[in-house]
Amino acid sequence: MGIENDINQLKFRNEYQKAAINLIYSSNWMNEKIKSFFEEQDITSQQFNILRILRGARQPLSTLQIRERMLDKMSDTSRIVDRLIKKSLVKKNTCQADRRLVDVVITKKGEKLLENLDQHNNEMDMVLKNLTEEEARVLNMLLDKIRSPE
Repeated sequence: MGIENDINQLKFRNEYQKAAINLIYSSNWMNEKIKSFFEEQDITSQQFNILRILRGARQPLSTLQIRERMLDKMSDTSRIVDRLIKKSLVKKNTCQADRRLVDVVITKKGEKLLENLDQHNNEMDMVLKNLTEEEARVLNMLLDKIRSPE
């Protein structure tokens, strides 16, 4: 099934326009598919992203450092961190190097939540079940090329 059928638009200005719309549509489609895994744990994809960043860092990070690593650069990192604090998934500590800053760390409860989500990795991968590993590799290369400055 092509994007023309999915969005009921039979003609595009050119292949570039079609590709751009296809990327946006596919991104939204994937977000909806994967969102159900997060809803079961009562978190958003942005909260998941922050938890994943903190677990991978294995050290406290400032909200600025977290924001630099986030997939969604437009998000309000401080607000999302505050919501994670309310859920006891992360905590803030005063930065030892600069007492004016705050470090964010993942809690045991946050690590446990990620462990629960890790059990769904194969199911999440199945969102792309129609692609071979080679096709996924080519898709990654093409998507990286789109974002490349040159």
